[in-house]
This record gives sequence, structure tokens and C-alpha cells, in this order.
Amino acid sequence: MTHAPKLLVVDDDPQILPIVERHAKQLGYRIEFRRGGAEALASFAAIKPDVAIVDLQMPDIGGLDVLRAIRDAEPECQVILMTGNPTVETAIEAVKRGALDYLSKPFDSARLRGLLTTVRDNMARREKLFTVEANVAGDFEFHGMISRAPVMQDLFDSIRRLAPHARTVLVTGETGTGKELVAKALHALGQRRDKRFITMNCSAVVETLFESELFGHMRGAFTGATETKIGMFEHASGGTLFLDEVGELPPAVQAKLLRAVEYGEIQRVGSLDTRKVDVAVIAATNRDLRVESAAGRFRSDLFYRLGIIEIHLPPLRERREDIPYLVASFVREFANRLKRPIAGVTANGERVLQQAPWNGNIRELRNVIERACILTDGHVLSERDLASAMARPQQTPPAVPELRIDKGAETLLSTAQRDQIERVLREAGGNKAKAAKLLGVSRRSLYRWLERLDLKP
Repeated sequence: MTHAPKLLVVDDDPQILPIVERHAKQLGYRIEFRRGGAEALASFAAIKPDVAIVDLQMPDIGGLDVLRAIRDAEPECQVILMTGNPTVETAIEAVKRGALDYLSKPFDSARLRGLLTTVRDNMARREKLFTVEANVAGDFEFHGMISRAPVMQDLFDSIRRLAPHARTVLVTGETGTGKELVAKALHALGQRRDKRFITMNCSAVVETLFESELFGHMRGAFTGATETKIGMFEHASGGTLFLDEVGELPPAVQAKLLRAVEYGEIQRVGSLDTRKVDVAVIAATNRDLRVESAAGRFRSDLFYRLGIIEIHLPPLRERREDIPYLVASFVREFANRLKRPIAGVTANGERVLQQAPWNGNIRELRNVIERACILTDGHVLSERDLASAMARPQQTPPAVPELRIDKGAETLLSTAQRDQIERVLREAGGNKAKAAKLLGVSRRSLYRWLERLDLKP
């Protein structure tokens, strides 16, 4: 880090300071102490702390009110509440208000050090991640794709190995996972890199024009065919043709596509002559073509031909460790485009992004960051900026209910929330740390919810 993190301790009991100070200084913090909420808020702008430890019960201004004021004044500042009378309700209310976590008095030294270490390390990580000169996201960039996830690193290695030899490839994955980037990487690393890369979006073509678009037509072949036109295969000859959403092709065209792929022969609409073409075909789909073939909607012989080599892209929810790096890249991109001094994302903002389901995958994440960069008035994207950007109605319904805490301290979490926590625990294989990360909460918060829901930790 370029500077030592600054810690503000707010408590009307001065005996707290030496306890916190001993551990915080060992971790590299600079310490400021204020005896009450009013005194802390009056000097907050001058202190500019990175993290604040605030007593919940003080005679002038209560800890929750101090928390709210800090969140309004400086979203980047992390707040840890402390109390001598901890309850589940207090903890839930603290997290709802945006606190990082809470500490019980007397302090558990290991827990205090753990929280301060986490804040310090996350600050250093974000600072490094969003430093333009460092461009940490670029360290994990591969032909426009950014990932440090092992599954994606293996995929990158497969592309490197296959690209020089692959002539027909099927790329599968949900919408927004980056299938076209995979196709472009295969082309760029293959033997046809100096030739054309042509894209055809099969979902954007009128059904009656598929054959003409792919194979061309002769003048007078049909009403409106006033000139002879070459199709995508002839246009891409010598290079690569990328057929996006190939599952949308009508059955009649699938048979002719099979011949073009297998024998390199095409026939223009309205012509009796066949023409030879030399094209590498990369097809992509968000459908399960095995299911489509079994249902008779997609030719099985074409599926097997296209799928000689199949590359599957995992959804973003299965590689959440990539979210900070993708966000850093997108923030840098849009800050430059908008000519705005946006330097990153707050810690609470990161938790919002980690918790979101991302049904639209990387494309949806990129759109949210773009909207947030346009909406924000600050130099970092806060939780509120991101929540506003994500509030836009989505066409795809959420895969799981959003995790929320019911209003009212005495109200149990809803059945939907219980189901979500159980589902995430199953996805994490029972690993509590991984489950907490997927939910975007601390492990301690997860344990509190497990206890409240009477779920076995």
C-alpha cells in the first residue's frame, strides 16, 4: 500500500484505546481516538479514516447513527461496531446498516486482529487492482478474456493447444459468457490468423433468408434478388466463419450446413453448380444441442460434426473469484471513455457484486458497471451506485431469491432465504468459508444465520 491504513476508534471508555491500539499498530495502522459520536463526526472529514471501530451505545450519538453518518460521508470507510451486550438482533441490524461486522466486549484478540487484517489486506488488494499502471487485471487477460479461475486457465491452455489444428469447433455456454471471444482467440492463434474472421448471428436472420445469407444467391433466384450475391461461406473462404447461436438454424438449412462443413461444398440459391470453399467453422450456442438433437430439433449428425472439439464456458457464478478483476477492467475502460476520475469500488460495493446472481453473466456485469460509472458522482463506485445500476429490470428472472433479512428484529428469516442458504451450502460442498463468499457475507454472519435458522453449522 502507498500509505499506512488509518483507524478511528470511537468509544466513551478511554480504556478501550490501549487494547485496540496494541494490536492495530502491530498490523501497521495509524490510530485516532474520539470519546463520542459527536466528536468523531465533527472531525471525521479531517481524519479520513479507512476503518472505524465504533461503540454501539454512547451517551451522545449511538453507534448505528454514527455508522449511518459515516456511510453517507465516506462509503469507502469500513465500520466495525462493538458492544458489551451482543445479540443476534444487534448483529443483523449492524449488517443491514452496512457494518462490516461487530465485536463483543471484552475483545477476542484473535477476532480483532482478523478483522483488521482483512480490512488492511482488502485495501491493499483493491489499491493494486485499480492502479492503472499496475493493471493487475491484465495479468490474467487472454485475448480479451480475464480470469484467474483454474477452470478458465485450463480452458485458455486448451485453446492454445487446439487452435493450430482445429477446423471445426463448438463453443457452448450461457448467454454473456464470452463465446465470441473464444472464437476470436481460436482464430488469432490458428493458422488462418492472417485471413478473415466473419461473424454471423443466426438468431438475427429471417428464417427464409438463412440459405441465402450462408451460401449466397443468383440474380433472379427469388423476389428481390436483383443482383448475384456471395454468402458468408464464400466471403470467409480461406479464413474462419463464426456461427453464433447455431441452434437457431432451421432444419432445412442444417442439412446444407453439414455438407458445407464436411465436404467444403456450397451451392448458391438459384444455381445448379457447387462451389468449393475452404473455411474453418466455429459454432456457438447457449442451448444444449444434445437435448435439441434428442428432441429432433437439431440434426444429430451436424451436432457430432460441429462438436468434434467442444469448448464449454462456465457461468460467472461458478467463477466468482474473477469478479474483482473483471470489475477493475470495466471500471478502467469506462472511466477512460467517460473521462471520469473513477478509481475503483468500495468494499461494500464489492460485496454487492459478489452476492448478485449474474444470470446474464459477464455481459450483465459489464452493463452494470457501465451504468454505475455513468450514475456515480463520486470517485469510487459505492454500494448505492451499484444498487441503482442493478435496479434496472432484467429480462431473465433471478435463479434464486435475493438474500435479504426481514424487517423487525424478532422476525425469522423467510423460507426462501432458508432455501437459498441451504442451496449455496450444497453448491459449496458444505464449505462455510466458500458459502459465505458466494453469499457475499462474512463467515461470522453466516454462522449467525445458520444458528437462527437452526441449520447445522
